[in-house]
Amino acid sequence: MTILHQGYYNPDLMNDPIKKHVAEKEWLHKLLLFISAFLVIETITGLSIYFLPFSLSNQVMVLIHSVAGLIFTIPFLWYLVRHFLVYNWRKLDHFKFTGFVSLVLGLALTVSGLIVTWQAVFASKISPTWDLIHVITTFALLAFLIPHAVFPMIRNYRLKTAGSMASIVSAQNKYISRTAMFSIGLFAVIFLAGYSYNPVSLKNEFPDDYNLTYGENPFAPSLASTNTGGAFDARTMNGSEGCGTVGCHKEIYDEWQVSAHRWSAMDVGFQKVQSVMAEQNGPESTRYCGGCHDPISLFSGTKNIFVDDLTNLSGYQEGISCISCHAIKKTDVKGNANYVMEQPDRYMFEMKEGNNAKFISDFLIRAYPEKHIASFQHTLFKSPEFCAACHKQFIDEEINKVGWVQLQNQFDNWRKSRWNHPGDPTKTVECRECHMPLVESTDPSAGDANDYNRNPGDKKHRSHRFLAANQFMPKAMDLPGADEQIDLTKKWLRGEIDIPEIADKWKKGPAVPIELVVPQQVATGQDVNIQAIITNNKVGHEFPTGPLDIIQAWVELEVTDQDGNVVFASGIRDEDHFIKPGAFMFKAEPVDQYGNLIDKHNLWEMVGVRYRRSMFPGFSDKADYTFSCPSILKQGSTEGTPLPQTEFAFKANREGELHVNAKLLYRKFDQYLLNFLFGEEAGLTAPVTILSEDSKTIKVTNKKI
Repeated sequence: MTILHQGYYNPDLMNDPIKKHVAEKEWLHKLLLFISAFLVIETITGLSIYFLPFSLSNQVMVLIHSVAGLIFTIPFLWYLVRHFLVYNWRKLDHFKFTGFVSLVLGLALTVSGLIVTWQAVFASKISPTWDLIHVITTFALLAFLIPHAVFPMIRNYRLKTAGSMASIVSAQNKYISRTAMFSIGLFAVIFLAGYSYNPVSLKNEFPDDYNLTYGENPFAPSLASTNTGGAFDARTMNGSEGCGTVGCHKEIYDEWQVSAHRWSAMDVGFQKVQSVMAEQNGPESTRYCGGCHDPISLFSGTKNIFVDDLTNLSGYQEGISCISCHAIKKTDVKGNANYVMEQPDRYMFEMKEGNNAKFISDFLIRAYPEKHIASFQHTLFKSPEFCAACHKQFIDEEINKVGWVQLQNQFDNWRKSRWNHPGDPTKTVECRECHMPLVESTDPSAGDANDYNRNPGDKKHRSHRFLAANQFMPKAMDLPGADEQIDLTKKWLRGEIDIPEIADKWKKGPAVPIELVVPQQVATGQDVNIQAIITNNKVGHEFPTGPLDIIQAWVELEVTDQDGNVVFASGIRDEDHFIKPGAFMFKAEPVDQYGNLIDKHNLWEMVGVRYRRSMFPGFSDKADYTFSCPSILKQGSTEGTPLPQTEFAFKANREGELHVNAKLLYRKFDQYLLNFLFGEEAGLTAPVTILSEDSKTIKVTNKKI
C-alpha cells in the first residue's frame, strides 16, 4: 500500500508497471464505488430535505436518506478506517490534512445521523442539537472532502499529457462513470418508490343535494369558513388519537380526551338540542351550532336536509379535534365561529390504516417536523382573539326571523374588564393563562419563547383540559377519567387550583366568594335582616357566563337554632332537583317574539331577554333576606309548643342563637331542560358545586333591642 500511494502522489514512480496496476485497482475498488454512490445519494437527498419545501418527493427523500444512511453506515466506517491506515504513513500536507479532517467529520456525521434516526423512531422528537450537528457536519464534510478528492484527480489529468498517468486517468474516468451510473440507478429506485405511492383520495365535496338555504356561504348561518370556500374531507380534520399514540403529545392528548372541547359534538345535551332545532327550524339551521360545537361535520357537509345523523359519524366523536383547532389560520372577534380553517397537508401514510403505515408516518413527522410545526404551531391561538371566534355569540334575523340579539360574550367581558391591560402583559390575565394553566411536561412542544415570563426550556405546556364550568358532561356521558375531571372542575370553580404564573395578579381565595352580613344580636319576635354579598373575584368575564338560560347559580341560605331546627331557608332543592321558588338566582330568561319564555334552549326563537342577572369582573351583588325571629316560650307553656306566629320557639328560660349558613351553588343544566330533553324517567340531573360558603352566628335575646 505504501508503494501504491508513493506512486499516486509521485508521478515519477509510476513508470513501474506494478505500482500502476495497484493504483488502477484502487480507483476501481468496489467498496470505493459503493461508498461514492451512496455519498452522492446521501448528499443530494440531504440537501433536498434541507433546502426544498415540503412535498411528497421530499418525504421520499427523507425515507431514502434514512434507510440509505443505515445501510451505508458500516461500509462507510470500514472505508474510513481503511483509508486512514492507507494514508497514515504520509507526512502532513494539504491532502493529508483535508483527508484527516474529512475522516473526523465523517465520523461525526455518521454518529449524529444514527442518533437523529434513532430519535425519529423511538423518541418523541429529534434533538435540535444533534440535528444541527448533522447539518453542520454535512456542509463541513463537503467543504473538505471535495478538495481532498477532486484536486488529486485534476492533477492527474494535467500529468496525463506526459503519458505517465494515462492508465490512472483511465481508471479515474471509469470510477466517475460507474459512480454516476450507480447513483442514477439508485435515484431511479427513489423515483419509482415515490411514483408508486398511492395517496389517500380526498373527497373535498359537498353532497349533491347540499342545500344553500342561507345564501352563498355554504356554512351559514355559522360564520365559519374554509380557505377554499368549499368542503373538507372529514378525514383530514379528525385522527386526534394519532397525536397521542405517536408518542409525541400523549400528555396533551390525555388531557384533551376528557375535556368539554373534545366532546363538544357528542355532548348529550348538544345532541338533543340539535335534534330539536333541526326538527323545528330545519336541518340546515344546525350549521349555526356546528362552527363551534361540530366543525368536522359542518365542513364535511353533513348538516344538510334529508340527513338523519346531522353529526358525521366519521368525525363527530372528536368534537373540536386537535386539527380543527390548530388548523385555524384567521379569526374575527365578531363571534359565531368567525374563523377561517385551512386544510393541512398530511404526511405520507398518515391517513392510511395499518401498523406499518402508522410507523412510517410517525417517523416522517419526527424526522421531518418543519411542516408539522408550521401547520399546527402558531401564535394566533395564544391570543384572546382566537378564543373570541367561538366564545362570543349572537342571533340575528336569519335565525330568529326578527333581528339581532347578543348572547354569551366572554371575549368582550374580558376585553373591557380589569384583567385586560393592552400592551402590558405583566398586568394582563389572558384566557389561556386561566383556562390552560401551565403543567409540568415532557411534551415536544413544551417551552415557549414568546411569553414574557417563559422560555423554550421551561419543560411546561398549557393544559388541554380546558377547565371551566362543565361538570355535567363527564358525569352524564360516564367518560373515562370523568371523576378526576369533575373533581378538578369543582376545584377550578371554587378557585382552589393554584396558577403560579398569575398568582401576583389577583387576590387569593374563592373565585366567587360569598360573605354574610348579619346583626350581632336580635330580639325575639323582631325581623332579622340578612345580606349575602357575592363578588366576582377571579373570573375573567361575567359570572356566571355561557348560555344563562340553562345555567343556574344561586344562593342557598339556611338559618337554624342551636338545636338544628330550621328557622328560615331559601334556595333549597326539592326531591325532584328543582330549586324552590323565591331563591336568589343568577340566570337569564330569554323570550320569543310573543313574549313566551325560552326555556328549552330554543334560541332560534329568541328575540330578547325579560330578566338577566350576572356580575361583571370585580363587581358584587347582594341577596337580601328578612324573616321574623322566633319567640321564647312563656313560663307555664308546654315545652316544644310553638307560639302561633312562628314555626317553633326557643326553650323557656334561656336565650338562643341563630346559625346562618349561606352557599353559592352552581350547576350547568336547569332541571326543567334536562327533563324536557331526556324525560323525567331518565333520572338525569346536573352535579351541583359549592363555589363558596360563609357562616355567621346571631345571638337571640328576649330583651328588646
